[in-house]
Amino acid sequence: MKLLTKLPLLVLLAVFTFSCSTDSIDDKAEAMELSLVTPQVKTIEVEILELINNHRLSLGLNPLAEMNIVKSVAYSHTDYMVDNDEVSHHNFYTRSEYLKSNADAKRVSENVAFGYSSAESVVRAWIKSEAHKQNLEGDFTNFDVSAEKNAEGRWYYTNIFIKK
Repeated sequence: MKLLTKLPLLVLLAVFTFSCSTDSIDDKAEAMELSLVTPQVKTIEVEILELINNHRLSLGLNPLAEMNIVKSVAYSHTDYMVDNDEVSHHNFYTRSEYLKSNADAKRVSENVAFGYSSAESVVRAWIKSEAHKQNLEGDFTNFDVSAEKNAEGRWYYTNIFIKK
């Protein structure tokens, strides 16, 4: 019976661990060096950003501005996830600190995802998740996204939000 009472807590912990990250999460372990490359923008990425801004506008929130340095940092993590065939927030602290130092970010948050085949499906999934939705609707000024396919054609996504 004790397992049944602890199960909801474990599920909640798992959801928050894998759904999104914010500055308040201190994952200093395994610091990584960022690979700052700004890849060519993909149609799916443009669609994701437009869908997020349209969602924000429908709620009376400010649209977020794209930012190349944020895209480069998002790409470094998406590439990492593809290489490891794992969705994660590994090294979030490093990304957050980099953006605070180099993009004048005061606050940083991110959503990650994998397996969704369209911009609509990944944004819809983020909106349905309370933690992801908080990032989409949060008090931010800039954002960007990286979407990359692995060898099997499965999409991985990193969407980073900053407040300047």
